[in-house]
Amino acid sequence: MGKDVIVACDFPSKEATLEFLDRFTGRKPFVKIGMELFYAEGPQIVREIKAHGHKIFLDLKLHDIPNTVKSAMKVLSGLDADICNVHAAGTTEMMKAALEGLTRPDGTRPLLIAVTQLTSTDQAAMEKDLLISEPMEKVVMHYALTAKNAGLDGVVCSPLESEAVHKTCGKDFLTVTPGIRFADGETGDQKRVMTPAKAKEIGSDYIVVGRPITRSEDPVAAYERCVREFIG
Repeated sequence: MGKDVIVACDFPSKEATLEFLDRFTGRKPFVKIGMELFYAEGPQIVREIKAHGHKIFLDLKLHDIPNTVKSAMKVLSGLDADICNVHAAGTTEMMKAALEGLTRPDGTRPLLIAVTQLTSTDQAAMEKDLLISEPMEKVVMHYALTAKNAGLDGVVCSPLESEAVHKTCGKDFLTVTPGIRFADGETGDQKRVMTPAKAKEIGSDYIVVGRPITRSEDPVAAYERCVREFIG
């Protein structure tokens, strides 16, 4: 898969999600299904959106003991998502177990990526709440290397760290970057943000865009703007 814009469908119901996606006549955006929608509708929403022709990033951020994560990933592997994820903080053993669980008997699997630090977390919060005193970039690079050594395909990171991740882990190690805002838009609760054009410049492989598209007066136009600025 090449560069793409992933639309974060953080809606509370199937009806709201499909109504939103139906506006994209002739287009099939790459879609992120997160906790809100998955917990509201269950696994069937993944199957239904997939049947409509969309690629899916199933963003559930698994973080538990290795055996539990492995068992959960065996279930998720049957949903035919294109990307799944875990928290890198769950340790190397957990990430290896996730990869094992996600891999089907025929050897195929979705891409598996690991969350480094959430884009709503800044240096002050990391130090105060997580008792991590190292600089943010050093922490993210450590998590990225840990994920790579566990056999994962990439990480979720701030676009601010995407270039450094590629330098550290190689250009083929994927960076999926939320925290994307238009230059003339609001940042909301995100702390580490970047425009689509700048994310393209520093080498993000995928950008995840939610509210700047989903809460726009014209979501299709906002999506097309993202595509123009990020892909060209």
